[in-house]
Amino acid sequence: MPHDGHDHSHETPPDDGWKHTGVRVIPANSLDVNTAQTPGMNRAAAINFARVGAQKIWAGTVHIHANAKTGAHHHGALESVIYIVKGRARMRWGEKLEFVAEAGPGDFIFVPPYVPHQEINASTDETLECVLVRSDNEAVVVNLDIEPVEKPESVAWVDPIHKAP
Repeated sequence: MPHDGHDHSHETPPDDGWKHTGVRVIPANSLDVNTAQTPGMNRAAAINFARVGAQKIWAGTVHIHANAKTGAHHHGALESVIYIVKGRARMRWGEKLEFVAEAGPGDFIFVPPYVPHQEINASTDETLECVLVRSDNEAVVVNLDIEPVEKPESVAWVDPIHKAP
């Protein structure tokens, strides 16, 4: 069988098989809120290295205060997926943030590597509830010197990758 460079080892772990190292269910009420918090936002990690030993992804929830906006930035080589649970998200992207799209409950947003973008809670009075998935545990954010089309408000969109200003 040709070797494709991936480890396809199916050896059972030495301790108790897959009982504690196999599939993990993370109940909604057990997300880790013991992470940096910002007024107007609530973040919680579900899947990361510390919680489940994840090597290649980060996943969690973020609740974004009404009117919150990031500055222009990109996430280096990371891919990001945002799933909208409740509320309305507006994304701006491009070299001058010239493109715009909105997403609502049930919609997914994909942000490819190196794409300049700005995340915005499109609602002035409703919290935006999202699930975030990143392609690595590494927190990469590169702030860009682009004048945002929609100026960030006093409450920034902050999660494990969008650090507080």
